[in-house]
Amino acid sequence: MASPAVQPHRSSKTESYVDNKRKDDIRQANIISARSIADAVRTSLGPKGMDKMISTASGEVIITNDGATILNKMEVLQPAAKMLVELSKSQDIVAGDGTTTVVVIAGALLKQCLILLNNGIHPTVISDSLHKASTKAVDILTAMAFPVELTDRDSLVKSASTSLNSKVVSQYSKLLAPLAVDAVLSVIDPVKPELVDLRDVRIVKKLGGTVDDTELVNGLVFDKKVSHSSGGLTRVENAKVGVIQFQISPPKTDIEQSIVVSDYTQMDRILKEERNYILGMIKKIKATGCNVLLIQKSILRDAVTDLSLHYLAKAKILVVKDVERDDIEFITKTLNCLPIANIEHFREEKLGRADCVEEVSLGDGGKIVKISGIKDMGRTTTVLVRGSNQLVLDEAERSLHDALCVIRCLVNKKFLIAGGGAPEIELSRQLGAWAKVLQGMESYCIRSFAEALEVIPYTLAENAGLNPLAIVTELRNRHAQGEINAGINVRKGQITNILEENVIQPLLVSTSAITLATECVRMILKIDDIVTVR
Repeated sequence: MASPAVQPHRSSKTESYVDNKRKDDIRQANIISARSIADAVRTSLGPKGMDKMISTASGEVIITNDGATILNKMEVLQPAAKMLVELSKSQDIVAGDGTTTVVVIAGALLKQCLILLNNGIHPTVISDSLHKASTKAVDILTAMAFPVELTDRDSLVKSASTSLNSKVVSQYSKLLAPLAVDAVLSVIDPVKPELVDLRDVRIVKKLGGTVDDTELVNGLVFDKKVSHSSGGLTRVENAKVGVIQFQISPPKTDIEQSIVVSDYTQMDRILKEERNYILGMIKKIKATGCNVLLIQKSILRDAVTDLSLHYLAKAKILVVKDVERDDIEFITKTLNCLPIANIEHFREEKLGRADCVEEVSLGDGGKIVKISGIKDMGRTTTVLVRGSNQLVLDEAERSLHDALCVIRCLVNKKFLIAGGGAPEIELSRQLGAWAKVLQGMESYCIRSFAEALEVIPYTLAENAGLNPLAIVTELRNRHAQGEINAGINVRKGQITNILEENVIQPLLVSTSAITLATECVRMILKIDDIVTVR
């Protein structure tokens, strides 16, 4: 009979058992869930990346390969995975482009961190080394970059088309890239040349036509018709434009009341009063010489009634109604006028002036209102985007926004860098060389981060259907021989000097991708427990 196992007697002082297993499990769960998010968008990286079709609960369908849009629409429940969604959002705010890149880099770093953790390296050591590596990486990238002047329109167009080439509308990049450059350059304020507010570039979407019909409009465009009831005008020259925020309709009682009218004389009197009230308003408007009215949408009561439209048409005033409240600020800035909130404040000095306001018919039955030749026009511009269906239209708008952001990056930080995986391989090579100089754990950690950066060229090659191992090995070889700008030319399926192929991007996109990805990974590493609060 086997003797019973002897229980060793433990003294109460040394009886401190720390459960590290749970903390490791939480960290591992966080890393794995965050990596699964990165893997989801990985296939949509680069010019040959795939597109995602997103179907929302309301039945809306979106086709896109913009990392930020994909992650935004995904319903992510795991808290650590949510951090990657926030990461792509912040990259979208800082740089506007590179939203997929930043998530893929974060995923690769997390993969390396998991290996290091399993090897028994403490999370804090990994986190500190990451911080050092990212600072060093930014220095290396800055050394690789070359300056660009805003007068050098060619380089700006190249960097915008690099951004557009990875989008669904890539075949239109020759049209959209110069358009984005002109749009941003026209809104730069000479007083503050560093600041570009993209709210000054208004994108108006109009269904119909193709993306080829997209144009830059120097003036204002409304995707509405002019109010035609009772023979309203459709064209006014030497226009004086008033933007009004009050209603040209009979007043209502302040509270829900019903007025009982017992006989016809009273009824006639009410109608007569209404008519006189509206006529009085229109006479005041006409007295200032105003001949175009933009009327803000009203929730409480009709902004205009059939009667008021009839009188406005007789007074030869062109009316555009239902102007969105959000657009009022843009419209007043462009027209250099003031919004008028009350009929008593309607004065001539508050009006904007333009050479021509007309309703333009587009070839496919759609109509828009165009205001051109605006006097003392504010620094704004409008892009009229066309598309054959709603999906293309939305994607064209998102792609155009990315291209505008790229130009904005260049205005903020006037440096360009090669694309096509060249900077990442160069970073990987230089960080690897630097790791050999360092001692201890740091060297080991930084070496694995250097490896992680190879994920970008690897994925680019993979998405293009090339052999990733052969391509990345060849790339490393070229960079070791000192060809800093050698990158993957996806179109030819081989490695070329990427600058000659005009694949360039702003420095800010690459540096912010590296710094934001490392910040996010460091935060995920430092978490060792998830506490749910009911």
